[in-house]
Amino acid sequence: MDLLEKYRLDRTKIQVMTVKEMHADNSDLEFWRSKSLDERIEAMELLRQINYGYDAATSRLQRVLEIAELEIS
Repeated sequence: MDLLEKYRLDRTKIQVMTVKEMHADNSDLEFWRSKSLDERIEAMELLRQINYGYDAATSRLQRVLEIAELEIS
């Protein structure tokens, strides 16, 4: 399953808050502390893919082989 499909946004759960209310509300902190390390890393990877894009075909490192001959003097 694709990460974007797995974490589809539930728009009925969105709450609008002021910055002051957000800092007073610890629910985000409690939510992330309740998640395992693997779940937090997976969420971080999802955010990375959303921000920078992800294409499996082009995301691999390019390998270059260069043969250097030793000059004997």
